[in-house]
Amino acid sequence: MLNRVAVLSDIHGVLPALEAVLAEPDVSAADRIVLTGDITAGPQPTQVLDLLVSLGDRIVWISGNADRELLEYRRGQRDSIPDPIAPWAAEQLREDHLDLLSQLPSSLSLPVRGLGKVLFCHATPRDDEEVVLVDSRLDRWREVFSELDSDVRTVVCGHTHMPFVRLAHGRLVINPGSIGMPYGRAGAHWALLGPGVELRSTGFDVEAAITQVTRDSSYPEIAEWADYFLHARATDADALEAFAPRDGRSDAP
Repeated sequence: MLNRVAVLSDIHGVLPALEAVLAEPDVSAADRIVLTGDITAGPQPTQVLDLLVSLGDRIVWISGNADRELLEYRRGQRDSIPDPIAPWAAEQLREDHLDLLSQLPSSLSLPVRGLGKVLFCHATPRDDEEVVLVDSRLDRWREVFSELDSDVRTVVCGHTHMPFVRLAHGRLVINPGSIGMPYGRAGAHWALLGPGVELRSTGFDVEAAITQVTRDSSYPEIAEWADYFLHARATDADALEAFAPRDGRSDAP
């Protein structure tokens, strides 16, 4: 039974944001650091992976759709990726990085004190691209939970880059938000589990981070990318409007 678990999601290859969170005392003291996917698709993919690997067994890895897409692109299983930065990021990865990504599970469960058996995944327990939101209808939550064991009472997911905690059919659902590509407000967003749930936001010097990322990354559009995402210029309203049609609400009677 783990006492404290830090959950970091959607790092998207942003090293200064990750470094700021890893420096948090509660992250340093956590029994495990769980990564709920989309670790690499961003401006500093190799630096982020190398730092995380250096932390050893404290890191628990889960693949996200972006990690899968980078791997598929490099392995010749797809010709393109919708995210403009992703093909560039894929080309930066070494073979050891690709081997690591190829071994990542799509979900896993850990026992956490106060929360019981917690299932960690990227988007939903059954699919790494499926969309659920804080205001998704209960029928949608029943659908995405349909294959879960009854003893899973807490589910942690990422993917939509907006933090929330809610109940859905008796299960506690937690989205920690995004480390590297936050929507709605700047900062690196994460969660601390055990015995309850705390949504956390770590502030850092955004302008200094933009300078660092722009200096270190060879992505051609890096200045624009860093300004847009590290300043969180996409609002939560923008993100919800974009994601909402994908959670099935338009199909509801």
